[in-house]
Amino acid sequence: MPEKAKILLVDDRAENIVALEAILTSLNQTLVPARSGDAALKALLSDEFAVILLDVLMPGMDGFETAAHIKRRPRTRDVPIIFLTARNAEPDYAFRSYTAGAVDYIAKPFDPWVLRAKVSVFVDLYMKNRQLSEQAAMLRAQLGDSLGERGAAEANPVTADPVLAELSARLAAVEDMVTVLSGYSGSDGAARHDPAASARHPATAGPPDIVTTERVIC
Repeated sequence: MPEKAKILLVDDRAENIVALEAILTSLNQTLVPARSGDAALKALLSDEFAVILLDVLMPGMDGFETAAHIKRRPRTRDVPIIFLTARNAEPDYAFRSYTAGAVDYIAKPFDPWVLRAKVSVFVDLYMKNRQLSEQAAMLRAQLGDSLGERGAAEANPVTADPVLAELSARLAAVEDMVTVLSGYSGSDGAARHDPAASARHPATAGPPDIVTTERVIC
C-alpha cells in the first residue's frame, strides 16, 4: 500500500484545527496539526509534507513570518503553502501571501468542498512527484549497474548499446517530469495568481452549484 501524504495544518485555535481535520479527513491522508509557527517549523524538520495550510493571524510568529522561514530552508522551500485568514483581514493580506510564496489564499469562512479540492490537487502532485522520483532512482540504479558491467569493455557503452541508450533516455525523461512537477507545486504564487482578483473572490473555485453548511470558525 502506498505511503500516505502528510498535510500540515497550522492554526493557533484548536477549534479551527478540528474543523480542518473534519473537512480533510475524507482525503484519507495523514493530517498533522501544529498550533504555532514554531511548532510548524519543528514538524517540517522531521517530516515531508505535500501541502501546508497556514493561518495568517497567529500570536508570536504569524503566518507570513512562518512562511518566510519555510521558504528559506532548501528542504522545505518547494512545499506549497495555502494561506487561511479571516474575511475581515487587512486588504493587502492576499498580496502579502502571494509575495511570501503562497500558492493560494482563502478567506474564512470558506466552502469545505473548495478547500478539499484545492488540497487534493497538491496531494496528487506530491504523490506523482514521489512516484516519478522512485522510478528515476530505479532507472538510475539499472543504468549504473549496466554501465559498470560494460564500461570497461567499451569506450562509450551508452551509445554502443541500444538497451543502455533506451534506459538513459527514459531516465532523462522521468527526471524532466520530476523537475516540472516540483516547479509547479512549489512555484511562487505571485507569478501564477492575480492577488487582487483573489482578494475580491477568495473562494470562488469549484462548481458553483455546490451548496454546503459546513464552515470553519474564524
